Amino acid sequence: MKKNIYIVGAGAIGRALAVLLELEGAPVTLLRGSADDLPAYSEQLQVLLENWDEKNAEIGISTISHFNELNGIVVIASKSYGNRRLAQLLANKTGSSPIVILQNGLNVEQPFIDGGFSEIYRCVLFVTSQVMNNGKVRFKPVSASPIGIVKGDETGLQAVVESLNSPHFGFRAENDIRTVIWRKAVINCVFNSVCPLLETDNGIFHRNGEALAIARRVIAECIGIAALQGITLQAAEVEENLLQISRSSDGQQISTLQDILHKRETEIDTLNAEIARIAASLGKENEVTETRLLGGLTALKSALNRQKI
Repeated sequence: MKKNIYIVGAGAIGRALAVLLELEGAPVTLLRGSADDLPAYSEQLQVLLENWDEKNAEIGISTISHFNELNGIVVIASKSYGNRRLAQLLANKTGSSPIVILQNGLNVEQPFIDGGFSEIYRCVLFVTSQVMNNGKVRFKPVSASPIGIVKGDETGLQAVVESLNSPHFGFRAENDIRTVIWRKAVINCVFNSVCPLLETDNGIFHRNGEALAIARRVIAECIGIAALQGITLQAAEVEENLLQISRSSDGQQISTLQDILHKRETEIDTLNAEIARIAASLGKENEVTETRLLGGLTALKSALNRQKI
């Protein structure tokens, strides 16, 4: 019997995962992460895969307050800036159910560690997903997304991977998830600051040499701080990963740009700003000047855009 899967966050990632798991026969409930105590309902959701192959499923949508117990697997696909509030909402409801965090950034799992959750796993997403104007989700995997242990064991990790893995949204177990988290965070420091500031799509880095030059400088700054945290990253490898994502998501907008355009808060605080905080704690704040500046400008752009009527 398949475990219940509760996906917190009804954005592009949450909707895509819900549809693709539902089509594999998994019992899925989509829980809104930013709103609570709203009526439960069902909605026909559509996901567009490569070659415009469309997948549809009727998904139950609810809120955390409707449940006294979440028995199964709880997947966090909402924005990381809400994690502390979310950990409080989920407290005493998940029991021994594993928490699987599908978010960008560094240290996003800390509120759940502080909350004493029994099993916590981090996933680094290697997919692109965007909600289109018609409400459909355009979804494209780059490769299987790795999941690793924050708090738990190998048996629990394998159970989570098997439950979430599907033909169109693949997952795999990863022993060194901390290095993968840092590598992806460095890449996201580039995408989530440069693309919003230039108001352009993800493909800019393989199309434009000047944009790639900025990316190289940010990568160099970030991997220097990673090294001081015991994480060894190679600049050439990180750059190739960035270009792979850029080519595969040509024409698609990064999530931070989507958030700014829709006047939503962004996750830049767990990317460039977190790198800057870590650097400052090590007395190396002057070694991440470009990373900090780009992140600060992105945060300012987001704040100013949310103030517009």
